[in-house]
Order: sequence, then structure tokens, then C-alpha cells
Amino acid sequence: MARLKADTPFIHPDCEVSDTTFGAFNEIGRGTRLAHSHFDDYAYCDRYCDIANATVGKFSNIAAFVRIGATDHPMDKASLHHFHYRSADYFDDETQDDDWFAHRRTRRSVIGNDTWLGHGVQVRPDVTIGHGAVIAGGAIVTKDVPSYMIVAGIPAVPLRPRFAPDIVERLLALAWWDWPHEQLRQALGDFRALSAAAFLERYE
Repeated sequence: MARLKADTPFIHPDCEVSDTTFGAFNEIGRGTRLAHSHFDDYAYCDRYCDIANATVGKFSNIAAFVRIGATDHPMDKASLHHFHYRSADYFDDETQDDDWFAHRRTRRSVIGNDTWLGHGVQVRPDVTIGHGAVIAGGAIVTKDVPSYMIVAGIPAVPLRPRFAPDIVERLLALAWWDWPHEQLRQALGDFRALSAAAFLERYE
């Protein structure tokens, strides 16, 4: 495995990346399409993801075939088809509807820090997934997900919190995802060995 770099994302072959910015130590899996998005530090996605109009938090773990921010068709118009906003593809004397595309880009999906999105998850536009949340494989997320909640299903519904409320509150306050790289390295052994409660006892 190639070592990730702080200043350059590791983008595997066959990706399409447009209007997307990156933090440090990012990895983008083969065949992924990214548009109008931001990947914060240490966030990665596996193969063949489709991510648009999204802000992806630090240490996000995104499995293969995840789709975030799937674009909508205009259900209030006479036609759903994109011929009337991608009009230049169909008519020599027309241009695309820039207002429609600008509107799409305002509908951001926000993925919190240290989240895990399982294989084949879909996250709808305007949805926020809280820090530390887990989205089970195949789920379709249509509503906001609280921090440290596990959700599953179509549409996704809460299964259980990962931790008791006091542990969640303390983890959010600790915000270890904002630690500098060297501090993460120093704490690596404890990330590996300690439970969340024991980790908090040591680092609060």
C-alpha cells in the first residue's frame, strides 16, 4: 500500500474529480466521481463512489459504491427529464440552465468527523450525518443522523447509539479529530488498545 501524503490526495485510476478540494492524507478509490465537494483531513472513500455537493469530515470512512448528494430531477416541472436544463446537449441554439445547476449545488450533504458509511449507502441532499455515526450497508439516509448513532434500512432509521450519552458528550468535547498529526501518532497505541471510556479517562 502506498503511503498517504499530507499535501497531495492519493487518487486511484479512473476517477473523475471536478471542483473538489482536499485536506491532508486523503485517498480516493478507483472509479470514483467527485464533484463540488470537500474532503477534510484523513477522509477516504473506497471504489466507485459517486459524491456530489458534499462536505466530508475528518477521518470519514466511506465504503465502496456509496452515493452522497444524488442529484434530484425537477418534480414540480412538466417534465422530469434533463433536456430542459441540459439543453445544449439537445438543441444547437440553447445553453444549459445555469440557475438549476447552481440550485443543486446549494443542497449540501454534510458527513461528520469519524463516520463510517457502509457498502452501497446513499445519502440524500440536505442531510447531515453527525460525528461518529455508523450507516449500515445499503441504507438510504433521508434525514439527519445524530452523532454516534447507528442507523440502517430503507429509509434509514436509528438502531442504537454507539455509546451512552455521557460518553458521546465527552467524545464530542474531546474532538480528538482536531489533534495535530504528531499528537495522533503519540496516541496511536491508545487508539489501538483502549476502549472509548478508557481513552477519555487518559486524554480528557
